[in-house]
Amino acid sequence: MLIHTPWGAADYEKLYAEGVVFYGAPSHGGFKLDAERNAKVHPLLRERSGWYEEDCAWSKVAFTFPEIFSEKDRVAAVATLKDWYPDAYEAIAVVQLAPGESVVKDERRFHQAHADDWVAISAITSGRHPGMIECVAAKGGARGQVPERRYLVSQEEYRNRGRFGFVIDEARHALCDGPGT
Repeated sequence: MLIHTPWGAADYEKLYAEGVVFYGAPSHGGFKLDAERNAKVHPLLRERSGWYEEDCAWSKVAFTFPEIFSEKDRVAAVATLKDWYPDAYEAIAVVQLAPGESVVKDERRFHQAHADDWVAISAITSGRHPGMIECVAAKGGARGQVPERRYLVSQEEYRNRGRFGFVIDEARHALCDGPGT
């Protein structure tokens, strides 16, 4: 029987437990929980459709049904919940995640700390300034209908940028005009 998933037609399935099935499709995959199993997922983690994609949402299934996963998978599930669903994890576990314990919370902190700074939103190797990168920056790293500026940054300095963006230091990084291709 052909099973249609949110990622296309399944090319294989693996039964983990009654009502908990993993489906793989050529481009992606994930778990499908039947209605009874999906009702057991904490409301803050529950996907209404019962589909839980394999990159991050799988952790909600492993957290809810730890008995059908390995110890390694259970540890990875908690780490994934902390990283990508920190608000739900904190509420359910009644904990406060510290800096460094959640990718999402760390990115929020970065953007809050740099809301008034120019943050690179794109970068190209400069054709006019050897050894330099031309960074297009916007306040807070916002994209869209916001003013942008272009700055020169050394390739070495840009290579060492942080995980969530490169913050322009207006005292050190010179403004430049137009694309430098």
